[in-house]
Amino acid sequence: MARVRNRYDTIDTAWGAGFALIAVCALALVRPVSGDSEQPGVAGWLATVLTVVWGVRLALHLHLRNRTKPEDPRYREMLAKARRFPAGRMYFRVYLTQALVMWFVALPVQLAQFGGSARYPLSAAVLWAGVFVWLVGFAFETVGDEQLRRFRNRPENSGAVLRTGLWRYTRHPNYFGDACVWWGLYLIACHHQVGVLTLLSPVLMTWLLARGSGKPLLERDIVERRPDYADYVRRTSGFVPWPPKRD
Repeated sequence: MARVRNRYDTIDTAWGAGFALIAVCALALVRPVSGDSEQPGVAGWLATVLTVVWGVRLALHLHLRNRTKPEDPRYREMLAKARRFPAGRMYFRVYLTQALVMWFVALPVQLAQFGGSARYPLSAAVLWAGVFVWLVGFAFETVGDEQLRRFRNRPENSGAVLRTGLWRYTRHPNYFGDACVWWGLYLIACHHQVGVLTLLSPVLMTWLLARGSGKPLLERDIVERRPDYADYVRRTSGFVPWPPKRD
């Protein structure tokens, strides 16, 4: 599809949809073990449904956003550097790499589907704490994306910086929300002791958003396109929501 469209940002749509597909396929493969007929149980169903809801919303949002704008310059830059066998290099560097990351990040969802009944006294509390964290993250991501979409759709805001709503408290409410979603799913997986072992999955997702391919790459040249962004950076938290600094 990317070769046909000559745009490699197709992976953006596949990112959310891929997590939803992993969750559904993993659920379909779950079989009761050791006489536990309750599998996948409440935690498994919750993790699956919440992942599908998050993944489908993100896929639709990114597809609708990308179809009306030029390709993300990050992909164009990667393609420009791939002088020999560009399609193959993009496949391994973008598509295959993200597929591996997707599988690793989704481990809490896959393990949440094993074990139906409570495994230790605080398991129910941890499970519902995970649902709460997921709801906070989903709200931040959804509301933040919608606020930015409406801001950009107004011609008078061309070149301006969004400083209201959730964007007043963090420069990336959608990224912060994304991280919370995966910490929530991790807590749901901790309903079963084996789920605790997937700690590195939300850690990796949070690192990618805050320090890896998310915020740093997005902000690398944004000041050149929006001069007011430097002041916005000085006043506003880069990731975790916090009241803006005053002069």
